[in-house]
Amino acid sequence: MLRALQSRGWPSRPSFWVELFAIGNIGFLAVDVAVAHAVNAFEHPAEFIPVVFSMACPPLLLLAMLLGGAEPSLRRRPKEGVSRRRAGLSWGIGVLVGGASLIVGVAGLIYHLRGDFFEAMTLKNLVYTAPFAAPLAYAGLGFLVLLNRMVDARSRDWAEWVVLLAAGGWAGNFVLSLADHAQNGFYFSSEWASVVASAIAFSFLCAVLSVPDNRPLRRAAVGVMVVQLVVGAAGSYFHVVANLGRPTASVWNSFLFGAPAFAPLLFDDLAILGLLGLWGLAANAATTSEG
Repeated sequence: MLRALQSRGWPSRPSFWVELFAIGNIGFLAVDVAVAHAVNAFEHPAEFIPVVFSMACPPLLLLAMLLGGAEPSLRRRPKEGVSRRRAGLSWGIGVLVGGASLIVGVAGLIYHLRGDFFEAMTLKNLVYTAPFAAPLAYAGLGFLVLLNRMVDARSRDWAEWVVLLAAGGWAGNFVLSLADHAQNGFYFSSEWASVVASAIAFSFLCAVLSVPDNRPLRRAAVGVMVVQLVVGAAGSYFHVVANLGRPTASVWNSFLFGAPAFAPLLFDDLAILGLLGLWGLAANAATTSEG
């Protein structure tokens, strides 16, 4: 499979890695959502939908990559060795998965909106209700999959969309970090680091979108994204240590009802997406100037 993709020049393009990013994240959400919904033992059958969806979609997207790639130009002008029918099927699978991911994300948002906060809009209910923004992760990943099929990956627009989606993720991460750590009243002052880090990452990516041709700013944004990788790894470590020190009946209960061990890895996730978008801006700017 890798050899077939290399013959089309994919691994050297940011779009290839964005596609793998979407595939990996959709698949990992099966684990993340399963743990989150296990807290109430999957009380509602609909809570199984995102888990099943996340397990079914990665193989389909990998098949689409093998058949013909993801770029919209391949549908109109397939590369050598790829028939127009295969390219069209590949494109169709991607659009189907991307659209379905959007539906799952929006449906999850509506489902979570039925939480306590929207019955009685108090600060307490906002902090302790189901994270209504969390399902939008599916929507963001769906946008990425569709982006690879509807916008030329060698254009400035494509790279700016990736940076914009990364910035949106950081905005959501800011809200989630603030609400999650408010549950224990920011008992440790270090818990503010996640909130501040999310705000800084969001600000730098927004600045890049405002002046995308500013190379020093892009380099500074790359540095900020690298720091976020460290913040995410450190946060996950602290969450795991805190859970292992909890006096509960079992380790499973400590992780199920304690600090979410996977949550800080969202920093690493969004940092990688931000870096891919910044790479796309630099690469596509060079392509445009050469053209």
